[in-house]
Amino acid sequence: MINKIVKIALVGKTNAGKSTLINSLVGEEISIINKKINTTQESLLGIKNIKNIQFIFYDTPGFNISKLDKLKQKKFNLNLWQSIFESDVIIYLLDVKKYDFKQIQSDILKIKESNKKILLVFNKIDLINRKNILIYINELKNIDYINEFFLISAKYSKGLKTLLDFLKSKSYKSIWPYQNDEITNKDDIYITTECTRNSILEYLHKEIPYNIEVKNTLFKYLKNNDLKIKQIIELTNKRYKPIILGKKGETIKKIREKSQQKIKKILKCKVHLYLQINTDKCKKK
Repeated sequence: MINKIVKIALVGKTNAGKSTLINSLVGEEISIINKKINTTQESLLGIKNIKNIQFIFYDTPGFNISKLDKLKQKKFNLNLWQSIFESDVIIYLLDVKKYDFKQIQSDILKIKESNKKILLVFNKIDLINRKNILIYINELKNIDYINEFFLISAKYSKGLKTLLDFLKSKSYKSIWPYQNDEITNKDDIYITTECTRNSILEYLHKEIPYNIEVKNTLFKYLKNNDLKIKQIIELTNKRYKPIILGKKGETIKKIREKSQQKIKKILKCKVHLYLQINTDKCKKK
């Protein structure tokens, strides 16, 4: 059987469900899922193999980058457009509850410059009457550059087979860039720091995460096959430290336990996670 590939960029507004979709398609939690703005800081690559076809997905940062500083905006934009130009097909994912024709039109007109096929995929269809979606589709047909429409619920894996079947039809003969058992181009250390960052996002205010960096200082499998991980939470402002610690250390305990649980689920082993806060990078007044 001849091997084929197809590369897909997932784009759209933050919280449209891109990370949930890529995790559902790949079958593993490889992309950070959180309701805070721009939780996908890098374009993460997910891989799904079905028979002789390798699907390569790029989970890009959301379009909502105006609230970030200029340096981060530049980095996010670079990751977004790099993924678009690498891909064969673009999925513009839309939270059906946040339909905004003018915004969608503006985004599509930017994306169409890549000259790639654009699929508009309505997500979270379980939250709205389908008659409303048909009204949206009729309006969106006025945008010439949308090639196909799909209705899905990434959370409940509804409509994914239809979407995958279409993507199969866009595959082409090629050597597989990734091995049969690979699901992402990110290593385990990256995944574990993402788990901790996700836990931080869950428990802290939205202005904090972009001033925080999580680094692994130890990643070691013990003789009993348990995994020992030590991570440092780097702060750029000392006032964040008591917020992260919480009353009597309750918040950082919750962060550690949540991250540890996620890592255990993904790597399928018992995990001992240790977190430390570092304020050395804090600006001196």
